Amino acid sequence: MKSKYGVTFLLLAALISVGTAIAHMSCIFLGPECFSAQMAPVQIIESARNGTWLAPIGTIFVSVIFSVVGLYALSGAGMIRKLPLLRLGIYTIAALCIIRGVLPLQLWIRHPDMVNSVVFYTGMIWLVTGLLFLFGYLLVRKSAYCEIKRHP
Repeated sequence: MKSKYGVTFLLLAALISVGTAIAHMSCIFLGPECFSAQMAPVQIIESARNGTWLAPIGTIFVSVIFSVVGLYALSGAGMIRKLPLLRLGIYTIAALCIIRGVLPLQLWIRHPDMVNSVVFYTGMIWLVTGLLFLFGYLLVRKSAYCEIKRHP
């Protein structure tokens, strides 16, 4: 039963990661306003306005990273083959997502005027995503360990 929850948590984390990759890639087609709406750095927005290669190459690079993060979630859920350094990868991804989520939260608590709602809610999404990675993988591993113990 715990394995079902773990798999569900990891599938949700994969959907968020791949959805983020798709959202980033959409900026290449939708233009500078999309980069601006997604709070890209000024250099990326200027690159999109000027038609230079920095914006599309940077966007593709970031989207590939989010896609790989999604693949690690699917691998942890057992939906695809086991990826290299799976345990380290999942725990590292979980930690980075949790840190990414906690940073705007602590800033909002200390200086609420410095955090707009988009930054706050984006942080909360990544905090939840990190927890989905962490608890999903822990539940899947615990279930697998119990199965091995039950059927040696």
